[in-house]
Amino acid sequence: MNKPLALLLVTGLAFGGNFPLGKLAVGSGISPALWATVICLGAGLSVLIAAVLFERSPSVPGIGRYAIVSSTLSNVIPLVLTFTVIPHIGSGLTAMLVATSPVTTALLSMLLKVRPPGPLGLAGIAVGLLGAVIIILARSVSFPEGEARWLVLAALIPVCLGIGNVYRSFAWPRGAGPMRLGATVNLAAVPPLLLIAFLWGGLDLSPLIEVPGLVAAQLAAATVMYLTFFRLQAVGGPTYLSQIGYVGAAVGVAIGVAFLGERYPPMVWAGIAVVAAGIALTTFAQVRAAKG
Repeated sequence: MNKPLALLLVTGLAFGGNFPLGKLAVGSGISPALWATVICLGAGLSVLIAAVLFERSPSVPGIGRYAIVSSTLSNVIPLVLTFTVIPHIGSGLTAMLVATSPVTTALLSMLLKVRPPGPLGLAGIAVGLLGAVIIILARSVSFPEGEARWLVLAALIPVCLGIGNVYRSFAWPRGAGPMRLGATVNLAAVPPLLLIAFLWGGLDLSPLIEVPGLVAAQLAAATVMYLTFFRLQAVGGPTYLSQIGYVGAAVGVAIGVAFLGERYPPMVWAGIAVVAAGIALTTFAQVRAAKG
């Protein structure tokens, strides 16, 4: 599958499932770092098997360094931050903040000249950012004093993701296949995540054993996501890839409201509407660029 739009939707839908699943996991007593380890280990092994079976990718130099940097920027830091803030601000709001990663991605893409977006795409990204700012301001007003720090931590997630998006395109090892890279990057994240989990409170696996269905759902979502993630990076570039945040945000908010009892004040919904307008504008720009 090499169609960017189809890859975007599949990857974004699977990505969006991480937020409510992560909220349920942390609520079950699983440490954020241990849950992130489950994602990276499970997805890494699954994608590695797929790479061995279906991808003819030669060994190329530089994969080790690429995997370490990519996993730190795109897996270790964002995943730990995500599952840390979700219990405090909700899965839907976290998903919306992560959806602002196209801004960082676009700015770095232009700076480094790595498949930068056009003017219309930039306009859509700017509108989406405005919506995200409205959401942050509206939500922070209702936070108890001192609790707004969780919004600050959440705001670091899209920054790391944006840097990682551009780095993966900029430093992609020549000749390396997307599935092989996806497996290597995920597995490279496992040792530091295990260390963080150990320092966080030990490696108690009993909470994982108590929720096998939740673990299975997370492994399925992560596997689907990473089977298509690096393919989308290869065919769509960093800015297009970053749009999975928009799709994931829609999924995260919908599941949070429908199944997890999350409720948002009117100003947050106004911000979501502005973000949706930005998504529509950016998508139109992408479609027009593809036809041109």
